[in-house]
Amino acid sequence: MEMLVFALLILLFIINVPIAIALAMSAAIIFIIQDSIPLLSIMQRMFSSVDSFPLLAIPFFILAGKLMESGGMSKRLIHLANVIFGRMRGGLAVVSIIACAFFAALSGSAAATTAAIGSILIPAMVKKGYDRNFSAAVQATGGTIGIVIPPSVPIILFGVAAGASISDLFIAGIIPGLFIVVSLTILVYVISIIKGYGGGEKYNFKEFLIALKDASLALLMPVIILGGIYGGIFTPTEAALVAVVYGFIVGFIIYREIKIKDFYHIFTSSIQITSVIMFIIVGASVFGSYLTREKIPAQITEFMLGLSDNWIVMLLLINLLLLVVGIFLETAAAIIILTPILAPVAQALGMDMVHFGIIMIVNLAIGFITPPVGINLFVASNIAGTKFESLIKAIIPFILVMIVCVLIITFLPVLTLYLVR
Repeated sequence: MEMLVFALLILLFIINVPIAIALAMSAAIIFIIQDSIPLLSIMQRMFSSVDSFPLLAIPFFILAGKLMESGGMSKRLIHLANVIFGRMRGGLAVVSIIACAFFAALSGSAAATTAAIGSILIPAMVKKGYDRNFSAAVQATGGTIGIVIPPSVPIILFGVAAGASISDLFIAGIIPGLFIVVSLTILVYVISIIKGYGGGEKYNFKEFLIALKDASLALLMPVIILGGIYGGIFTPTEAALVAVVYGFIVGFIIYREIKIKDFYHIFTSSIQITSVIMFIIVGASVFGSYLTREKIPAQITEFMLGLSDNWIVMLLLINLLLLVVGIFLETAAAIIILTPILAPVAQALGMDMVHFGIIMIVNLAIGFITPPVGINLFVASNIAGTKFESLIKAIIPFILVMIVCVLIITFLPVLTLYLVR
């Protein structure tokens, strides 16, 4: 039956059945045929999978990101980054990466970061003479930082699936996220030198202070959220609600860039994104419950540990598996399915669950920029007005740098655990 459930899943993927439905249907069919489990029982199991207090943070963080995107925070962060880094060689490309890091601390979403920053910077880069595909590749890769730097929706999902501390996972993502920012900045700087992309205009110190003041409320938001969590003032779920209130006050009352008519789009788009994620969670929970009942995670753990007694080889195999899965499977589904399978392997290797969580998140982040289902590539190519296929060559150096970052984060756990400890 184990082979049948995976065969059904692959078949449903091939005929383009949505991921959530494919996951739930493949396991539900086996449950009904093999055990005669009533359909109502399966529905109850699906409902209980999202009946979780920590998961409430997801819709609130998504809504907060939409409020901040519409409230003018993104353009103020871009201007500040441009004042600081715009004069460098390939300044706008560097600004794109830095601005993504700023916005990642607000949105928690890779696609949202790509769209919010890319809609402003990709046209600006093209206008300044940057190659259109390079501009889209820079922005697509920069958007991946959105799920590494806290707050991050995938980090919340991993924390729930693994039973790990979401607060610890948030703080553990800071240094790896900044490390990726530095690595990507160096890459775009080198490429800009090779291709002769010029720097932007120079700003004086007074203009820097003005830009810093203008963006101060946007920069203050992650300080309030993360400071409140680590200071014990509120939980990550409560922090998400604080972020919504803060985003509303700043965007609607202080900046006054959110109009009454904008709320319809803000709420409907937030509901759509939340619904997709929650639907994937309930579908993956049915599939995951079948795997658990058949003790497949334990079998996989035993199999993988039997492949080699060298922990370096094992970590490389885990990374390879995550990279391959991230190419074909949506991030939320990959986390819900793979965490119960790979967490026991990581524990058997003596890994800290927080460290393993960040390794998984960064690996799956690469999936956002790899064909055939790289969401960030679709978003960036749409903004840039270029074909998806033409981005593949431009994105290769960025994928290679991200893989190197994953390996360094894997074998240097101090990058992840230093702030936590």
